Amino acid sequence: MDGIRLRAEQTFHDRQAAERARTFSQSPQLLSVLDNDYLDHESWIRPALAKLGPLEGKRVLDFGCGHAMASVIMARQGARVTAFDLSQGYLVEARSRAAHNGVRLALLMADGNRLPFASGSFDRIWGNAILHHLDLPTVAAEVARVLAPGGIAVFCEPWGENWLLRLARGRLGYPSKERTADEEPLRQKDLAVFRPCFEGMEVEGYQLLAMAARVLGRGRRFASLDRCDRLLLGRMPGLRRYCRYVVLTLSQPRAHGAAAAGPVRCCSHATAHSSPVVPACET
Repeated sequence: MDGIRLRAEQTFHDRQAAERARTFSQSPQLLSVLDNDYLDHESWIRPALAKLGPLEGKRVLDFGCGHAMASVIMARQGARVTAFDLSQGYLVEARSRAAHNGVRLALLMADGNRLPFASGSFDRIWGNAILHHLDLPTVAAEVARVLAPGGIAVFCEPWGENWLLRLARGRLGYPSKERTADEEPLRQKDLAVFRPCFEGMEVEGYQLLAMAARVLGRGRRFASLDRCDRLLLGRMPGLRRYCRYVVLTLSQPRAHGAAAAGPVRCCSHATAHSSPVVPACET
């Protein structure tokens, strides 16, 4: 990610976090995280987190933590959570949310393309709507580098193989529709960069019919569409490629870099570079 795009991402998310901060200053109770509310706010979140397995005692990285709701839930499950984000504003929110919910998180500011962690630092990695903001060949190698042998990484990402959905994303307005200028949903071709880095890779689609809730709103209609999706996708798994979101599960990293100073591209030479890092602080 070049410096111009990096600054644009920071500015976008800092502005977003500032708007949220005004709400929390007036209603701090909104910092509370209720497990079921978060796990069920989108149909892929609960099954995706379940793919991480039991988290008691595990070293977990929340990759691009944003509001850190997932960090709070994983910490409640006994994980030792480190969470980073490029946005200082979102890290302020994450710190407030951790304190409000009584959990300990190690928080720091960092660029997902240049992780400031030693090789093999984490047993589990979680990310939600983050990969499509990044340089995928670089981040694939970085995730493989910092994931311990036997580790698992799970990412939930917007998916771009449905041409009708691509058209709707570009033309239709719907609640909470905000995105940066450079981000694009992942496509099938984008997944090729992960194969040299991981022995195991699974991709599972969510929300085929239920994606209509983005325009129609949630409620009984969404619940009905979600049930139809489960039946339809269970019987015709090939339709998952046309879903709104995918859960990408990566396992068995092929190799770790020898040094923690920079990423190692799988099957290529290491490159050293610096990272915009703020020292970790526990809250």
